[in-house]
Amino acid sequence: MLFYVLLFPLFYTLTLENITWLTSDTHDFGTFKSKEVRYTFSFRNDTDQPVLIEGTRTTCGCTVPAWEESPILPDSTGSIEVTYDGKRRGYFHKKIMVFFNHQRKPENLWITGYVED
Repeated sequence: MLFYVLLFPLFYTLTLENITWLTSDTHDFGTFKSKEVRYTFSFRNDTDQPVLIEGTRTTCGCTVPAWEESPILPDSTGSIEVTYDGKRRGYFHKKIMVFFNHQRKPENLWITGYVED
């Protein structure tokens, strides 16, 4: 019986972490002239309860994510729009960490590209 008591919290935690990305977790903007570019990452909530994006963290102030603050119901979709301010010339590879209310570890998204003159 003790085995089930110890195993249940682990199983419960594992079953909650079902966010399915409908787009790739990486987007390449390719080569573009200095400007602001945007991309929307989409996901589906495959859990049996509403999930909420609690926050995000990025590797640079030039990368700004935006999302709806309302809960995403089970079997529903949500999205995160990422804006990159391409003022600096050259190659970039930026990480966006997305924190959901039911997960300990963030979901990692990536954007890449090359800003030319």
